[in-house]
Amino acid sequence: MTTAVQERQATTMTGWVKDRVALVTGAGSGIGKAAALKLAANGARVCLVDLTEQRAGEVKELIEAQGGEAIVVDTDVSDPVRVQSAVELAMKEWGRLDVVFANAGINGVVTPIEDMSPEEWDHTLTTNLKGTFLAVKYAIPHMKKNGGSIIITSSINGNRSFSGFGMSAYSTSKAGQMAFGKMAALELARYRIRVNIICPGAIQTNISENTQKTPELHKIEIPVKYPEGSQPLEHKPGSPDQVADLVLFLASDHSSHITGSEIYIDGAESLL
Repeated sequence: MTTAVQERQATTMTGWVKDRVALVTGAGSGIGKAAALKLAANGARVCLVDLTEQRAGEVKELIEAQGGEAIVVDTDVSDPVRVQSAVELAMKEWGRLDVVFANAGINGVVTPIEDMSPEEWDHTLTTNLKGTFLAVKYAIPHMKKNGGSIIITSSINGNRSFSGFGMSAYSTSKAGQMAFGKMAALELARYRIRVNIICPGAIQTNISENTQKTPELHKIEIPVKYPEGSQPLEHKPGSPDQVADLVLFLASDHSSHITGSEIYIDGAESLL
C-alpha cells in the first residue's frame, strides 16, 4: 500500500526544472538547502552559494548521491566581487542560468532602535537587501536570452506583521526586498524573466544562530499572547521542505504567468 509520504516523494520527482541551472544563495541550511535539494531532484543543476562552505559541501554530496549535479561557491552575498564570481562560475560550469533563488539572510541584532548601532543596522541591510540586489544584478545579463525565474525570500515581518520587537533593521530589509522584487518584475518582464517574492512565517530553520538579542529588548516588548497558538493552519511552524515546494513551483513553467507577486507561506500566522 502506498503511503502519503511515498506519494509526496513521487510527485516531487517529475523533472519540473529538468536541464535548467539554478543559483541558490544561503544554500547550506534551512530553506536554501531544502530548495536546492528539491530543484536538483527535479532535474536542475545547482550552484550552491553559501558563506559556510562545509554545510554547502554536505548539500552537494546529497545532491550527487541522488544522481544530480552541483557546485559550491564560498561567497559573502554582500560582496559584489564574490557574488559576480559565483554567477560567472555557474556560467562557466554549465553555460546558462535559468533560476536565481536569492535566499541568504540574517536576523541580525535584535534591539531597540535607540540602542542599535549604525554598524549593526548596516550589517543586516547589507546582507539581506544588498545581497538580494547583487544576486539579481549579476544574473540578469545571463538570463536575458532564455528568460527564467528569480525568487526572493522576504518575510511576513515588515510586510504583513510588525510585532517582531527589536527587529527594525530586519523588517526594513524584508520590506525593501518586496519593493525591489516588484520593481525588478516590471523591468525584466520584457526579457521573460519573472520575479516573485515569498514571505515565510515561522519556519523550522537555524536562522536563530545569527540572531543576537540584547538585554535592552525588554524596554520595548509588548506582550502578545495567542492562547490557542499562533499557527492556525497546522498548529506548528512550517518546514523548509514546504517552502521548497513553493520555490520549485515558481522556478518551473507551472508559474509561467506569475510575476511581481508576493506569496505568503505562514499557515495564516500573519492574519492573526
